[in-house]
Formats: sequence, structure tokens, C-alpha cells
Amino acid sequence: MNIYRYDAVIVGAGLAGLSAAIEIKKAGLKTCVISKLHPLRSHSGAAQGGINAALKEKDTSAHEFDTIKGGDYLGDQSAIKTLCRKAPETIRRLENMGAVFSREANGRIAQRAFGGQSEPRACYAKDRTGLTCLQTIYEQADRLGVEFVDEWFAGDLLYDPFDRKAYGVAAMKLKTGEVAVFGAKATLFATGGYARCYAVNSNAHANTGDGLSLFLRKGLPLEDMEFVQFHPTGLAGSGILISEAARGEGGRLFNARNERFMERYAPQKLELAPRDVVSRAIEREILEGRGVGERKEAIWLDLTHLSAELIAAKLPELSDLAKTFLGLDMAKDRIPIRATAHYSMGGVPTDESCRAKASAALLTSGLYAAGECACLSVHGANRLGANSLLEAAVFGKIAGETIVSDMPSLDPIKASADDAGVFLDEIRKLLHSSGAESAAALRSSLQTSMTQNAGVFRNRASLEKQTEIINDLRDRFSRIRISDKSSAFNTELQEALELGHMLDYSALIVAGALAREESRGAHCREDFTARDDERFLRHTFGYLNGGKTRLEYAPVTIGEYKPEARKY
Repeated sequence: MNIYRYDAVIVGAGLAGLSAAIEIKKAGLKTCVISKLHPLRSHSGAAQGGINAALKEKDTSAHEFDTIKGGDYLGDQSAIKTLCRKAPETIRRLENMGAVFSREANGRIAQRAFGGQSEPRACYAKDRTGLTCLQTIYEQADRLGVEFVDEWFAGDLLYDPFDRKAYGVAAMKLKTGEVAVFGAKATLFATGGYARCYAVNSNAHANTGDGLSLFLRKGLPLEDMEFVQFHPTGLAGSGILISEAARGEGGRLFNARNERFMERYAPQKLELAPRDVVSRAIEREILEGRGVGERKEAIWLDLTHLSAELIAAKLPELSDLAKTFLGLDMAKDRIPIRATAHYSMGGVPTDESCRAKASAALLTSGLYAAGECACLSVHGANRLGANSLLEAAVFGKIAGETIVSDMPSLDPIKASADDAGVFLDEIRKLLHSSGAESAAALRSSLQTSMTQNAGVFRNRASLEKQTEIINDLRDRFSRIRISDKSSAFNTELQEALELGHMLDYSALIVAGALAREESRGAHCREDFTARDDERFLRHTFGYLNGGKTRLEYAPVTIGEYKPEARKY
């Protein structure tokens, strides 16, 4: 049993994890980044459309208000101020590192319009913005000598619940099946989102929410898990993302009657209303029989009024996706799209310095989270497009700075071989189970049922049904069978481990949605259609114990912007 010791271990190699790693390594601390993938395959690279910053405005107040209103007033306004006020310097930092943003004719960084925003403030690199940022920051982390441990699966958080202290992780090397302990004074989770629990989603196959489940299994809470964002424009059938950049450049939505239907739902913003508004409009058109295509389960995204030259210059990747997966030319053909599970507003609760919380009132020691797996909450009930890369870059850096600041007060590393025991037992149980259940079949049932019962629209009956389904799937999971007993790249074992994590946090999504008897942002209850600030202007903290969920609540941090009607 190998035991590795570091000052800081970071789980996840996307934009947030790498931003933190740079700050920690610059301070001379021994730093390790663990990832299921090579860092350049992290999901941050899939972000297409842009990264927000108020570069041309007199201050950041409009960006702050747009973010607060876009989140339907559930966001913590002090954290949102930090996000928006650090945005311009974050763009300059990325540019100074070498990120090549698209430019205007005068040489300034180009910015395009995005949904729910009063000004065009999404800085972009054609439609490959996330990949540009990820490549740039990976190069800098590698240059500094950050140690990368690729293709390792983090399977257990080393955490003492009595002292509320973390001291590393246990992980499995995918190439050999070896399990090792990575001890650390500081442990940062930057493991991304969890949309893979839905059948139609835009996420990479690696986005199975493992980090969130590891927190739950230590008795730690997750915050606001009921708020799952559905992006309006996924390719019909597959859910592969067609970026909001397409609408930012002038794309329009039409139904089977050739109506530009967003005029009914958001007469001022039209296709550039926030994502939750547009997604519900699309799904409503389909449900009411105005869908397009052979099965009437899509809507047209039309860019044919734009020039082929503009599409080639600004949307080359989207054009390639349409050709590759649908055989359509975006400059000549309308593209069939439908809402796709995309982003998680909920996650590990943290303070504004990215320290993980043990409850609404208590902090942990040596444990941190940043990026999409964290919940500060800067997105509230609905994220604005192009604020996700920004959050990862801003709070990833803050997480690194916090770890450097905390390091002198953190306990010495106490990791031992015994710390791998929980993860080893989980692996042995799966490999030696004599049951007959298939991980692939159970995963398919989970994803299909989550889409049907806890998707864009929810109600009490559908959520209660989904609760029963998850309980049944959890029971069946205990009788799973792994036919592949090999050690090297045992993907069947990996997928079974991931399914266990998906079942854990899916229970929290459903429990939070069932208890929240209102509609707010991405959470839309058909039986409680109004926002209810008196009862539910508060954050959900969810716990999981023995398969049973427990909820408590915490107040939202309100600043100068008081909740008001949200109209577009």
C-alpha cells in the first residue's frame, strides 16, 4: 500500500482545480492534482460561449444585478459581488498567461451578448472559450511543477467527523487497480457537475458527481441540489450542447407553426432570456404539440439569416457539431434542438473563501471546494451563461489563496494504510457480489426516470414516484454483479462505483425538489407555480444517512438588491 504525502491534494483538474494549484504551488507548497482524466480532457474545456466580465462598463453593478436577478434572488449577494468585481482582473490574468481571446477591429477583447444580461459582456475565443482557458492555465501549472496524477479515481474522502478535519483521499489507479492513500494537510475538491444522472445531458461521461457523494458519505451536507439547469439548446436526441453563443450571435427559435415563440414568454429579451425561461418555453411548446421533427420532440434553432462567413469565424465548432451529428449545414439548415441537463447550481456548501461547511453554521478544517461542485452560492436558482468559467477561475484562485493562508494552522498529515480500508471494502464488495443486476441497466433506469420525473417540470406525484424509484434502484444496486474481475482499466467496476455516487446525490435532488413547494429559477413545480419568498427564500442543506435524506435550511445573504418580480 503506497502512501503519498502532500501539503495540498486537489481532486479535479478543470479550470477551478488548476487555478488553485497554481496559487498553492507558487507559495512553495507540495501540490498534487488527482484526476480521472488527463487535465486537458476536463469538462471545463467543453465550455464554448464565453466568460463574463464588465470590461466596457463604468463598474460591475449591472453584472451583479443581472446575476442576482438571473438567479431568482437565491444567490448570496456578497459572494456575487466578489465574482463580478474580480471578473475584469481575471480576464486580464488569463490573457497575460497566454489565453488568446477573439478581438474587435480596434484590438479590444470582443464580447458577445448572453441570456439575461443587460450588456454584451461574454469575452470569447470563437466558440472554444473553455478549451482556450483550460489549455492556458494547464500550461502554467505544468510550468510551475504542479504534480499531476492522471487516471486515478478518488473513492473516499479521509475525514474525521468528530474534529471536522480532512486529511486527504484514497484513490484507485485505473491502469492497474492499485489503491493508494494521498495524505494532505489541505484537500480541495473541484470535481465538476452532476448532470450525468439525466438521460439527455450535455456533460462528459466523467461528470458523475463522485465528489459530492464522498461528502455525503462522511455525514457532510450538500446545498441547493434541487436546482439543476437545463440548457435550452442541446442537439435533439443526443443533448450535445449548442452553445448560447449561437443565440448571442443572432440565432432564433421557431416552432412547427414557424412562430418565433419566445415573443410570448420573454417579449423583451426573446431568445436571450435566462436559460431557465427559454428551456421552459421550449419544453412547453413541445408538450402542447408545437414541436418539430418526425417525433415532434424538438424546436428549430435558425441561424440561416447569418452569413456563412460569420458562422465560420465565430461559431466553427457549433457548425462542425451540426454537420457531424446531424448532417446539417448551420448556414443553410435549421437545427433541431431541445433542452438538455447541463449545469448544477447546487453542490458542496462553502464560505466565500471556499472552506467547506460541516453544516449551515459550522466549517470544516483542511477541506475546500471550488468550481461547479461547490455552492457559494453565486448562481442562486439559475446560472447566467458565461458565469461558470468565471466562477471556476475566480474562486479556484481564491481557494488556492485560502489554502496558502490556512496552511500554517492545519494539522500535520496523519494518513496511514488503514485509511484505504473503506474504499477497498467497497471495491471488494462489488467485485465479489453474486447478484444479477447490471450497472448499465440500473444507470439507464436512473437517468430515464430522473428526466421524466425531476426534469424541467416537476410536481409532487412525479417526485414521490422518483423517490420510490431511487429507493428501489438502491436496493437493486446492493445485488449488482461485476463480470470483469481484472485489475487493468476495469471500466465495469468504475461505472459501478460511479453509479453508487449518482444514486446518492440524486436522492438529494429529489428530496430538495419535493420539499420546495414553489417555482424559482430552474426549479419549476407545476403544482406550485409561484415563487414563495416568505417560505422559501432560503438555501436547502441536505444530508444522507443510511439511504434516508434529511433537510435543513439556511438564510440567503441579501444585500442592496431586494427580491422583486423577475420579468424579461
